Amino acid sequence: MAIHLYKTSTPSTRNGTVDSQVKSNPRNNLIYGQHHCGKGRNARGIITAGHRGGGHKRLYRKIDFRRNEKDIYGRIVTIEYDPNRNAYICLIHYRDGEKRYILHPRGAIIGDTIVSGTEVPIKMGNALPLKSTSTDMPLGTAIHNIEITLGKGGQLARAAGAVAKLIAKEGKSATLKLPSGEVRLISKNCSATVGQVGNVGVNQKSLGRAGSKRWLGKRPVVRGVVMNPVDHPHGGGEGRAPIGRKRPTTPWGYPALGKRSRKRNKYSDNLILRRRSK
Repeated sequence: MAIHLYKTSTPSTRNGTVDSQVKSNPRNNLIYGQHHCGKGRNARGIITAGHRGGGHKRLYRKIDFRRNEKDIYGRIVTIEYDPNRNAYICLIHYRDGEKRYILHPRGAIIGDTIVSGTEVPIKMGNALPLKSTSTDMPLGTAIHNIEITLGKGGQLARAAGAVAKLIAKEGKSATLKLPSGEVRLISKNCSATVGQVGNVGVNQKSLGRAGSKRWLGKRPVVRGVVMNPVDHPHGGGEGRAPIGRKRPTTPWGYPALGKRSRKRNKYSDNLILRRRSK
């Protein structure tokens, strides 16, 4: 999609960018309101995710991650902006009258046809199992929206520009290289969508001003070294003082910046052949 660069007529629009071809006009039967509690707090009111709060009200779009309209062709009618994710979404009209949203595959345009099933061609936007009796997905295929549990719907490689690669098949499992660099095993019966998620240039966009960031529900990030000792372990001192510790820590005193946080002895440890890089 085209990215429009604002002219530097005012300080607030200097270097700001916006998508000039993507609109948002969702269907009423595919959206619902959500209670926006936000602020990064849990049920006890404790901060679990920092720098969150405020932002514009959103309507949640129901996305079809399962792709369970089997062997029924659908046509891409619109490509829309979704405020709940970085990727764009497509409105699909199926031949049986069903209408659903899916993630926008890179390169898909209005008028293209897609289908999901076990006997479908290896084509961008089509969803099929990693291994089936009739259609065998070749090695090196770029895929996204990958299931971890059969029938639960896609859970991997769903962000804008995300793509995974099928690198091996052996026994009942297939080996995938995920966008993070992790190499793990997935059941061959799990389905995935061919192609890469669209909006690849999302990291090249510039919001241009602080207010645009606040509309997204993101609050300012304050360094711990400029806080008081009661607020952060790095705080305190006279003037510009160092953190006074051997290594950086979180506001709660745990090691930060590189400390592995994955729980030990998880059921999926045996399925991960190579962990992601830091």
